[in-house]
Amino acid sequence: MKRKILILGTVAVVILAGIFLFYFFYLGSPSRQVLAQVNGEKITVKQFNQELSKVEDPLRQIYKEEPSQFLEEIVMKTLLLQEARRQGISPPVRTYKDREKDTLPPEDALIAELMKKKFSSPPTVTKEEIKTFYSMFKDRMEGKSLDQVAPAIEQIILEGKQQEAAQEFIGELRGAAKIEIDQIRLQKIAVKPPESNTEDDFKKALASGKPTLADFGANSCIPCRQLRPILKEVSNEYSEKAEVLVIDVYKYHNLAREHKVMLIPTLIFFDSKGKEVFRHIGLLDKETIIAKLKEIGMES
Repeated sequence: MKRKILILGTVAVVILAGIFLFYFFYLGSPSRQVLAQVNGEKITVKQFNQELSKVEDPLRQIYKEEPSQFLEEIVMKTLLLQEARRQGISPPVRTYKDREKDTLPPEDALIAELMKKKFSSPPTVTKEEIKTFYSMFKDRMEGKSLDQVAPAIEQIILEGKQQEAAQEFIGELRGAAKIEIDQIRLQKIAVKPPESNTEDDFKKALASGKPTLADFGANSCIPCRQLRPILKEVSNEYSEKAEVLVIDVYKYHNLAREHKVMLIPTLIFFDSKGKEVFRHIGLLDKETIIAKLKEIGMES
């Protein structure tokens, strides 16, 4: 009897272990984990990571921190592919000549054919629209007459109308689609964004008696992220001689408003007394940053 119970117990353990292994290695594998479904078509974690690997840094890192943004792009692409297939559209046939030039991947080519068919007739741009645009932005025309800039204005308005029509078309597809997103799984694959300095860090830096560089930016800003490695190098090399800070304008909007930050990234240089002496909007290379810090009092 005891032997029979022992055998049954062993069988039960084996079955449970098999179920666990099946879930862990099969259902729990990235290729089976579903992030979203678009009209029944699954988008898995594996697919998400494959598409993400095609994106260059720093945008790829931003998408890792905010995966919902990139998932939305994949959803939109899926909807367009589904519509192209529904309409029976095929990508153009490639010939041997296509190998000698850059060509779109098959899926992108299919979407391009769909958009070409959908918007075969370009929108019209009236003379009144061109005149209105010119009058609104005349101060930016560098003294040029309406006749001189009319072709360029017409192209700008045309492209704007095309983009608006494309967005409306995609919005219609999305509105008619059945889309399910696993928000819990989406949160699990998100990577923690880098920490920024605090308002207290900023105040201490200005009172430190050392020249200070404050980068007012945001994690979601590509130029800001391009600056981060440069600022880190400067901070590491001159940690005893200068303060280098990264301030997130969305976390500390009052601080950004106080220092009249309108665009990001904005680099503000303060002297050893905490007084602003220079600011720059946009990217700066390492050599220029170091030179400016020395110019405002950083020891060599």
